[in-house]
Amino acid sequence: MTLRLAIEPCGTPSPRKIQQAVEALHAGGVAAYPTDSIYALGCAIEARDAIERIYRAKNMHKNQRLALICPDLSTASQYGIFSQTAFALAQRLFPGPYTLVVPATRDVPRTLTDAKRRTVGIRVTSHPIAQALAKGLGRPLLTTSAMVPETHEPCRDADEILEAFGKFVDVLIDAEQTPAEPSTVIEVDGEDIKLIRQGQGSLEGILDIEEVAAPEPRAAGGRRR
Repeated sequence: MTLRLAIEPCGTPSPRKIQQAVEALHAGGVAAYPTDSIYALGCAIEARDAIERIYRAKNMHKNQRLALICPDLSTASQYGIFSQTAFALAQRLFPGPYTLVVPATRDVPRTLTDAKRRTVGIRVTSHPIAQALAKGLGRPLLTTSAMVPETHEPCRDADEILEAFGKFVDVLIDAEQTPAEPSTVIEVDGEDIKLIRQGQGSLEGILDIEEVAAPEPRAAGGRRR
């Protein structure tokens, strides 16, 4: 049976209810929670059974990967390798409705990355509830957008989550309705920036590499090389 926790989205989320949700995650459960894009499904990074349930819930293929919600950029850097461009972009976009795909560090289990390309999606969300869950868990929260597999429609509130994923979810955070689009996904490979999915996050100025790349070195006399 799904534990449904009503939490006010404004201000600091109820510590007692956040702790209840975190305990379910520590126990290997699947959680559904609001983000600054749409609702998401998630679990602890080491919870293999929960990961399998999320894959079944969304009818995901093996080559589709879950992202990591980190409480801050410092934590994110333990799991993703950020080039100068990626770090500058992350400072600009986080926290917010974005997922940055970067090379994965050794702290990311191989089962969570592509066999050929060891990359990982990183999120630092601005939603207080999702942030509180990541902080309370003490390690990254594996996450994926709660999109109904049959229709690809986003789940925007607790009732829609129960209808689409109720039998897979152990704990459900009931908060206000979220926006209608998932996060914007951007891959950064060295200094190259590539749009993977346009979603809630604005792209204005983002795909102009010159805006986020480090300045070119200057030769003697002050001229650029």
